[in-house]
Amino acid sequence: MISETVKDNLIKYHQDKLLAYLSEPGICKANECKLAKQLSLVDWSFLEPHKSYNSVDDIKPIDVMLMDSINDMYDKYESVGLDAIKSGKLALVLLAGGQGTRLGYDHPKGMFNVGTDRELFIFECLINNTMKVVEKAGCFIPFYIMTSSINNEETIAFFKAHNYFGYNPDFITFFVQESNPVTDFEGNILLADKDELCMSPNGNGGWFSSMERNGLLDEILDSPIEWINVFSVDNVLQGIADPVFLGATITSGKTCGAKVVAKTSPDEKVGAICTMSGMPHIIEYYELSDKMMNEKNQDGTYAYGYGVILNYLFPVKKLTHTLDSDMPLHIVKKAVPFMDYDGSFVTPDEVNAFKYETLALDLIHAMDSCLAYEIDREKEFAPIKNKEGVDSIDSARELLVKNGVEL
Repeated sequence: MISETVKDNLIKYHQDKLLAYLSEPGICKANECKLAKQLSLVDWSFLEPHKSYNSVDDIKPIDVMLMDSINDMYDKYESVGLDAIKSGKLALVLLAGGQGTRLGYDHPKGMFNVGTDRELFIFECLINNTMKVVEKAGCFIPFYIMTSSINNEETIAFFKAHNYFGYNPDFITFFVQESNPVTDFEGNILLADKDELCMSPNGNGGWFSSMERNGLLDEILDSPIEWINVFSVDNVLQGIADPVFLGATITSGKTCGAKVVAKTSPDEKVGAICTMSGMPHIIEYYELSDKMMNEKNQDGTYAYGYGVILNYLFPVKKLTHTLDSDMPLHIVKKAVPFMDYDGSFVTPDEVNAFKYETLALDLIHAMDSCLAYEIDREKEFAPIKNKEGVDSIDSARELLVKNGVEL
């Protein structure tokens, strides 16, 4: 049975089709109705107007800490970072809610095997990268792994089956990413089945709110943790828990940090780090005008020539303030199979629905300042986004071999 609160929200948000469906005989009458439970957990704000950063007004270049400057202060930064790690001030968050669909792999993306002569999984690469710092610091680091409702059980079972790739399981916590209902282009919530809403993960920007909703925030606030290093699953060379990056961010006095790479070309498909109205900002590659894309500084370098790799350092205290702020909501068109309200199942040949997502890069704009920290892309940037071509399985394997990883 659905509650009066749910009914009120369905009316408020003009879900007339769903209301009519719920009133049909035999629909959602049992006490354990899955549909009623899903509806009771919906955060209806996804259907409200949200702020947008789509404007490119008052966009300016940002200063970047270049590799030469980092190398000059390497020992100091590393010492500061290692001291913070040893004091328990750092936690890690891996964003692993996605599937390997674009790779032709119908399992969690982190389970994909990048090895050629032996098994070497994406998850394994990331743990191996982290273990280098664990060994140097002499302590394990709290490691949170965000899954989704689609892949949570399989991901946990995979880690258990592989003995967590040598990481101490006492320091690993899995949590499920929040989801939003999927709607058609008129805003009507879609059904996946007769007793199930069509749901989709709320985007990688929802990682901190998902931690809070999973009851993990109190645990963090009661610990010495001051910084969270959040990173994506698809970069097998990801520099995780990097003490030099952490030390540089702390020493700089900046609110947060973002690892960046020099773009291979002005139109490379990575978000460009910059400022907007004096605040740190990341503008998506498709939002850059040709003029901005090719704009140059006085020294001849591209003004927007550095892109983010989804490896950020955020302070916990500042993140807690974002829980009450209005995050931009990105509405994405997708082809989504669904069950029509007459009970027929539809598999669309083209886009038919909206998914509602927040992005991790938008959290940068909620910070007062950001250290843009340059890394060597050949040592730390091997994303696996495509089956072939640029940022593919083959290009990642090539970079792994260059870095001495046995495949």
